[in-house]
Amino acid sequence: MMKKIQRFGGAMLAPALLFSFAGIVVGFSILFMNPDIMGGLANPNGLWFKIWNVIAEGAWAVFRQIPLLFVIGLPIGLAKSQSGRACLEALVTYVTFNYFLSAILTTWSSFFGVDMTQEVGGTSGLANIAGIKTLDTGMVGALIISGIVVFLHNRYFDTELPEVLGVFRGTSFIVILGFLVMLPVAFLFAFIWPHFQSVMLDMQKFFISSGVFGVWIYSFLEKILIPTGLHHFIYSPFAYDNAVVPGGMAAYWATHLGEFQTTEQTLKEMYPAGGFALSGMSKVFGSIGITLAFYKTARPEKRKAVLGLMIPVAATAVFAGITEPLEFTFLFFAPILFVIHALLAATISTVAYAFGVVGDFGGGLINWFAINWLPLWKYHWPTYLTQIVIGIVFVFIWYFIFSFLIKKMDLKTPGREADSDEMKLYSKSDYKEKKSGKGNANADKAASFLTYLGGKDNIVDVTNCATRLRLTVTDPELVASDALFRQVGAQGLVKNGGAIQIIVGLSVPSLRDEFEKLL
Repeated sequence: MMKKIQRFGGAMLAPALLFSFAGIVVGFSILFMNPDIMGGLANPNGLWFKIWNVIAEGAWAVFRQIPLLFVIGLPIGLAKSQSGRACLEALVTYVTFNYFLSAILTTWSSFFGVDMTQEVGGTSGLANIAGIKTLDTGMVGALIISGIVVFLHNRYFDTELPEVLGVFRGTSFIVILGFLVMLPVAFLFAFIWPHFQSVMLDMQKFFISSGVFGVWIYSFLEKILIPTGLHHFIYSPFAYDNAVVPGGMAAYWATHLGEFQTTEQTLKEMYPAGGFALSGMSKVFGSIGITLAFYKTARPEKRKAVLGLMIPVAATAVFAGITEPLEFTFLFFAPILFVIHALLAATISTVAYAFGVVGDFGGGLINWFAINWLPLWKYHWPTYLTQIVIGIVFVFIWYFIFSFLIKKMDLKTPGREADSDEMKLYSKSDYKEKKSGKGNANADKAASFLTYLGGKDNIVDVTNCATRLRLTVTDPELVASDALFRQVGAQGLVKNGGAIQIIVGLSVPSLRDEFEKLL
């Protein structure tokens, strides 16, 4: 069950990765259409404004179609074969489900207690999905329907039918099954979901009213669960669903950014839910402190190599907000540091929130500049200066605590291992020399991974999330050590019985393709 939950959570990252670019474009568009910043150039009747309005409309596509993205994204990670066809099946079935649901609620609206004459949005409980006025089931509904389709696809896609019914094989057969299943599922949603929406409204009030305590608990769970892959279930309802604000924080912040361009109220007064979107504080400032600590505590002769390893992964965290390459450099060799890291991550978010810092700070500096600082600096610069001061203070807190624990407990972090130890630090030049003349790097990695996983016969299935190759193996004893995987380019290995995760980085989709070719 845990393996299935981890794979499910990892699959949700495929659509989530789209929000960063869309958010940046929206942020710049709002910035360039703001007359307080651009002056007369931002005249609504002028060409400049009209061009950026067109660009902004394109960027809004991601935020306005969140359920569709998750419906399509889930089969990419969970379909065991023919994932492209599974995406088509999921999309058609999800649209069918919403047509069913809309017709049911329109026909028997009084029975289900849903007023279909209301405008979509707000507290009406209604939404417009793919042009259908229907019940707002959000990301959860999309994932449930998509999950049902993935189950049908994996189980029945290769079902043999009589020759006379051959036209209904494969994708057509799954869509037919989905059509039959969606009718009772739509009735079930019509019964249950309006009550669930009432609970969600109560949750919003609870989390917003919980203040700094709620922010600390949320931030700690989001970080500490990263090794398990379950952290997606903590932040996804907040970021992309209705846990604290309608439509999720990612879309809410972007769509209300223009309203926050005022000095009449503080950001915290206008957007109290923004304390749940401060995970980027640890990504930016924590990564700097950790890198400095590793450099300081490394052996003098290895400090140059440590910089070669740490600067790229730290830069990825600081600028792009992708922390796994950094965190997996010490998670498995010094897990106590990861626990401390999670505690500090929760604390810096809570302190920042207590001092009035809110917004969409879930990513790195690119995200911060594009949809926070640039459009709102003129109105809320004291808040952002406070944020920077708090961050710099925590850089030193991370640095001193990590340095103390590494020395006190003699932790084998990068640059401190003995030359004879299995764990070894590889520089970029070492890796290039090792791979020179051997063709495609991902193909070489995939071949090495397959060997260290015990060969083709030991592989049950393979999927991926944003940074990890996730596999199920028949005999976990045949899987090689973490150090051997690192020698051929992996950033780490997670073993939980037959559930294997190889930490690869953002190139994992390409590597998975090469791996499946070998299979």
